[in-house]
Order: sequence, then C-alpha cells, then structure tokens
Amino acid sequence: MKEPSSKKPYLDKVTETFNEELEVKGGKPLYEMTPEEAREFLLDLQYKYHQSIEADLQDIEIFSEIAGTISLRLVRPEKHKDEKLPLIIYSHGGGWILGDADAFDMTIKTIANHTKSVVAFVNYSRSPESQYPTAINQIYGALKYLSENPDEYNIDSDHIALVGDSAGGNMAAAAAIKSSKEGGPELKCLALIYPVTDAEMKTESYDLFKDGPWLTKKAMEWFWDAYIPDKHKRKEIYASPLKADIEDLENLPPTLIITDENDVLRDEGEAFARKLIEADVETVCVRINNIHHDFLLLNGLRESRATKTAYKVICKFLKHHLYNENFKR
Repeated sequence: MKEPSSKKPYLDKVTETFNEELEVKGGKPLYEMTPEEAREFLLDLQYKYHQSIEADLQDIEIFSEIAGTISLRLVRPEKHKDEKLPLIIYSHGGGWILGDADAFDMTIKTIANHTKSVVAFVNYSRSPESQYPTAINQIYGALKYLSENPDEYNIDSDHIALVGDSAGGNMAAAAAIKSSKEGGPELKCLALIYPVTDAEMKTESYDLFKDGPWLTKKAMEWFWDAYIPDKHKRKEIYASPLKADIEDLENLPPTLIITDENDVLRDEGEAFARKLIEADVETVCVRINNIHHDFLLLNGLRESRATKTAYKVICKFLKHHLYNENFKR
C-alpha cells in the first residue's frame, strides 16, 4: 500500500503515466529555459494531447483607459452562440510567463460549454517582458470594459464571474479585491483554482513538494523573479492576496477555491480560504486528491477522475451563481 502524500506524492494512474512519459522524454527544467523556450514547451505538450471541442471563438481587441489595448478571446457554446449569456472573465496560469488562449483551448471551451456562458480569456502581457501590476490592470480593465459594453458582445452584464488558475488565480483574486475597493463591476462569484496567494514560499506543502511532482519550488522562484523582481513589492495585497486585511476582503463575492493534494501551492490556497471565511465571505474550499498542480490546464490529465471531478465542481458552482440556480437535494 502506498504511503499518503504527507510522506510521499500519491498520484492516480493517469497522472503517473503522464509524468513517466515526461521523464522518458527528458529535457531541462522550466527554470533553466528562456521564457520563449518554456512557452514552446507548454504548447508542444498541449498539442500532443489536444482533442477538438466544439465552440464559437472570437478574437478581439478592446481599449481600456486603465490598461490600454487588451487582447481577448471570447468563447461561446456553439449551440448558444446567438444568445445573451453570462460572462466569465478567465485569468490564466503559467507562472505569469507561460500560457495563452491556444494552450488553454480545451479548458476554456469546456467551461464555456458546461456553464452556458461566454468565457473571455485575457491574453495579458506576460513576464518578464511586462511586470506587476500590468497584467492585473489588463484583467481588471477587461472586466470593466465588457461590463460597460455588454450589448456589443451580447453579454448579460448582471451575471459576471471571475475565474483564474495558479498565477491567474492570484491575479483573479487581485482583480476582485480591486473591483470591490474601487466600486467596480459587481461579481456574482469568484473561482480560484490552485491559486498563488503568497510570495513567501514557507508553507509545509512547499517543504513536502519542493521537488514536485510537476511544479517545483525552483520554478516558483523563477516565476516570481520574472513577475516582481522587487521583493518588497511582493508584500502588496495585489501581489500576495493572503496579505490583505479582513476589511479588504469582506466585500468579495461567493468564492470557490480548489487546491490539489500534491502541490507546493496547496497550503497557501487553503489559508486564503480560511481568511475569506474569517472575513465572512461565502467560501467553499475543495482539495482534489491523487493529482498535482495544473490538472485543469494539462490536456494530458483530462482523463483523470480527479480532473473530471474538479470540472464538475467548478462548473456547477459557476452555473449556480450565474443562473441563480438552486442546488437539488
């Protein structure tokens, strides 16, 4: 019998096979690559496992007084592409360095189809070419622009959610705090998937999983150095939402936080959930076992039961709040 992940990572068969195939392929770790090499690595890996999912896509550019020109990909369910639908602003992960709409193709199409919503994927300016807080301003700028111009894109501006994974979860939390403090658009809900919430990297899960699986402490150090080289700025609440005061959080919308068992980011995500509860924010925190970081993104982990379960939890939460649906008992 395998030991629990408190002593050793315990991964399901799909995840084990995925990691074994990566080990056979070999190659240097992300933090030894250039940003361009790392981006190509992720895209190549995603294309290897990519499957076609039907959806309507529209690539647009908008102009925000907050952030200038912002690139977005709007994703709608093909069967409902002519309907006015709720809006989900998606803030993507990838350590502020990696990821784009093509890498997240299957993720955002799945969410759009299963929530019957428009997903606006923000192609924010990545690090190190751009640095904090540029990407946060672009995400918040996209939220404000689309909420103020809903008819242009057939969006129901009364039903908006903000979703982010990993570093994108960090910025989704920051944008939600910014919106609540600055009188921005009202959000129906917020979903943070294995989010980065603190730059300190001193939790028990960092000690347990500093060498992985998948995400390592050295990779996180590389990500932070690219995004915010000035370590003093990392203490700001928009950089480390866990540093926010209770008063900064108390007006946030109902929030779902998903963490995973074998992840350096696990403990800080769960700590942020506890802080939201302390701020009296309606909060649900779910830990997904037997898998590691980035399972929502990685096409190679789509067939994992853990991934499928997480999608169900996330999409039901979003649809419940975006459509005011009551849960069936």
